Amino acid sequence: MEAYKRWVRGNKEYVHSLESLANGLTWLLPERFSESEIGPEAVTAILGIITAVNEHIIDTTPTQIHTGSSQPSSFPYSLCITLLKDLETLVEVVAQHFYGDDKKWNFIAVTEFAKVLVRLALFRNSGYKMLLHGGEIPNVEKSSDALNPHHRFGHLAKPGWNQGPGNLKNYHGQNPWNLEGRAMSALSRFGENARMVSEPTWLRRVQHQQAIMEPSSLVVQRPTLPTFLSETGVLGGLFMMGEVMFITRPLIYVLLIRKYGIRSWFPWFVSLAVDLVGVGILSQITMSGHRKKDQQFHLSSSEKDEVKRRRLLWALYLMRDPFFSKYTRQKLERTEKLLEPVPIVGFLTAKIIELIIGAQTRYTYMSGS
Repeated sequence: MEAYKRWVRGNKEYVHSLESLANGLTWLLPERFSESEIGPEAVTAILGIITAVNEHIIDTTPTQIHTGSSQPSSFPYSLCITLLKDLETLVEVVAQHFYGDDKKWNFIAVTEFAKVLVRLALFRNSGYKMLLHGGEIPNVEKSSDALNPHHRFGHLAKPGWNQGPGNLKNYHGQNPWNLEGRAMSALSRFGENARMVSEPTWLRRVQHQQAIMEPSSLVVQRPTLPTFLSETGVLGGLFMMGEVMFITRPLIYVLLIRKYGIRSWFPWFVSLAVDLVGVGILSQITMSGHRKKDQQFHLSSSEKDEVKRRRLLWALYLMRDPFFSKYTRQKLERTEKLLEPVPIVGFLTAKIIELIIGAQTRYTYMSGS
């Protein structure tokens, strides 16, 4: 296994190219959206698992493990979530093949429940930070954001909250936002640079190797739930509510489909309402944080991108039944008939619409979870 890890880390570009090619070819497999597509979906799931494991190996390269501000987790939550997402389509296909369209929702619900548990555990373990891409991408602080107290990652903070590298004071105990603090920081950095120049080259090399092999001595204290709520107040509670709604929305949707059926509008409307309320809460508390000086809520650039991504996921409601069967499919079929006489364009349009309609038959392709 260690030899394989070394090979993957030493051939990252080659591995990425092979994975992209293999994943693209899976769409050309025969019986892709037929009744007996267990084989093609199994191939796709296996390729997805291999890709996820390779990415995890690359991300955990020894020189990169401790670059973030958060202490590395003993459990690979992000990898676990990615593997569950790679397996869920195969679970759906196998369940539909052997148990039918109605009972397959029992197995899909179990898969969604497992993802909810892992995401809630990750949310708690990360110190109640916003989940990026459903938890597949770690939400770690960048150096520029870590030094700026006005850009905390997914946290509401009162001025003076002194936990982690994103507090109001730097590690020398000086306030970096006044002249005296900046002067003291500059003198301290000058002293450190002078000390590094005077050290022998071999000593600096040994220290560099120790920094790679040993965990960083800086340990970020993650706030507990009572501490988080006491420090952030009502805004913190609303933020947690919005994140929990985002995490549990797919499970709620599946359970309602299991009870009322895929053709019912009730699961569709409830799921959309949960999404709208969740993002609406996040937008509201962000605006409230700008108005209140005692409690501030600021998003990092990656978290702002995540909010935009969640809003883009609302487009998937156009592809979910019963909206798709009643409205979207008719629009697609009209477009296909309109462009059918056009050479090449008509052929490509027909193939694209065929893939869209085939993918829509799978819950996991349109779940956005």
